[in-house]
Amino acid sequence: MKKAHILLVEDDHTLARLIRDYLLLSGFDVTLSSDGEQALKTFKEQSFDLCIVDVMLPRLDGFSLVQQIRQSHVLVPVIFLTARSDKEDRIKGFLTGADDYITKPFEIEELVLRIRVILRRSQNHDPSAAISFGRSQYNPLTCELSVNGITHRLTAKEAGIMQLLCQNKNILVRRSDILRQVWGRDEPLLSRSMDVYLSKLRKYLAADPSVEIENHHGIGFMLKEK
Repeated sequence: MKKAHILLVEDDHTLARLIRDYLLLSGFDVTLSSDGEQALKTFKEQSFDLCIVDVMLPRLDGFSLVQQIRQSHVLVPVIFLTARSDKEDRIKGFLTGADDYITKPFEIEELVLRIRVILRRSQNHDPSAAISFGRSQYNPLTCELSVNGITHRLTAKEAGIMQLLCQNKNILVRRSDILRQVWGRDEPLLSRSMDVYLSKLRKYLAADPSVEIENHHGIGFMLKEK
C-alpha cells in the first residue's frame, strides 16, 4: 500500500524534526518546510495527501498559505498546528479551510490519530471518482462535465465550484463557503466573479432537464436533482 505523503510546515526546527521522525515511524512519508513561501512552492511541485501547517510562519503565514493552497487544490486535508489558541484564531482557521486545529502543547500520539481519521475520511471519498447526477456526470480527475453526452472541459474555478456542489448534492452550499474554498477568501468583488462562473455552469447543465443549480438569493446554491 502506498504511504500517505504529508507536508509538514513548521519553523521550530526541534519540534519539526520530532514530529517528522514520529510520523516516519508511524508509516507516513513526510516532506518538511520551514517557511510559508517554501511550503507553497513545494506543494505546487509535489503531490500530498495531507498538510500540517503552523500559523506563525516566516515569509508567509499559515492562514495565507492555506488560502493559496485552497485556490489550486480544494480537497487536500489540512491540520493547523499552532500555539494560537484564541477563539477568533480557531474560527479563522476553520473558515480558511482547515479540517482540524490543534493547539500546542499537544500529544504527538493524538496528532497521529487525528491524521489517520482525516485520511480515512478523505480516502473513502475518492476525489478521482466520477460523480453522476441526473443525466450528467462530473469527473474531478479530468475536470470534465458531461451533460447528455456532450463533454465540457471546465476551468479551475468552474471545477472547484462544481466539485463543491457535487459533494453536497441536494444540500445548500453558502456563497461564502464557495468563495473561501475556491478563491481562498470571501470578498464582494469575488462574489460577482463567482456568479459569472455559476452562470456558465448553468448554461452547460441546461441540456439536462433533470438537474439544476438552484439559486437561494443572498444565501447560496444547490445542485438539485428534480
